[in-house]
Amino acid sequence: MVAPLRAALVVVAHPDDESFGLGAVLRALVEAGMEVRLLCLTAGEASTVGAGPALVEQRRREVLAAAAVLGLASVRLEALPDGRLSSVPLGELSGMVEEELGDARLLVGFERLGVTGHPDHAAATAAALRVALSRGLASLEWGVPDEIAARLRAQVPTRFTGFARGAGVPRLVQVDRAVQERAIACHLSQDPHNLVLRARLALQGDREWLRLVHRGVRLRRTRPGRT
Repeated sequence: MVAPLRAALVVVAHPDDESFGLGAVLRALVEAGMEVRLLCLTAGEASTVGAGPALVEQRRREVLAAAAVLGLASVRLEALPDGRLSSVPLGELSGMVEEELGDARLLVGFERLGVTGHPDHAAATAAALRVALSRGLASLEWGVPDEIAARLRAQVPTRFTGFARGAGVPRLVQVDRAVQERAIACHLSQDPHNLVLRARLALQGDREWLRLVHRGVRLRRTRPGRT
């Protein structure tokens, strides 16, 4: 028998990943009665948007405000090197995940290629998946299917990728964007109206694609996603 999933740990690379990327998904988990905690591995100091000496403190305030809007139970903000997270040994990253895990039986993050091709995203996900595998826990990966990734690459200067091949087929679920938009608005230093974010949300509408990996656990779905 699989234990009920009452708590989740979200592992991301940067302050704003929890809102710009995962916001609607995290809010859905909270509304389903789950305690959702956030582990952010960098302070986002290398951002090219809003860069300046006060950026780290500003981004800390922003992620705390966004977490409150989303209803997250706690936030742990680490200070590993932004933009160079993939240079940190995976054992060190997964050790931080272990320290914050507590009673969480679900690990949530970006899909394993990092969605936008950012190596920091992929490193954060690799740490979460390593802990999920070693502990026999559920993992939930958020991403976009190949067709949306291709359309985004054609529209905006980014390296969006579809889901990496792996266990489990991404499933399409419907979400409510209202609370996510309020959380996004907290990240003023990162331009909540930036072209890349708005292009993706316009293409997705009220849809998200998720891959849940755990025997005996299922997500409610509306139709299969495609990789």
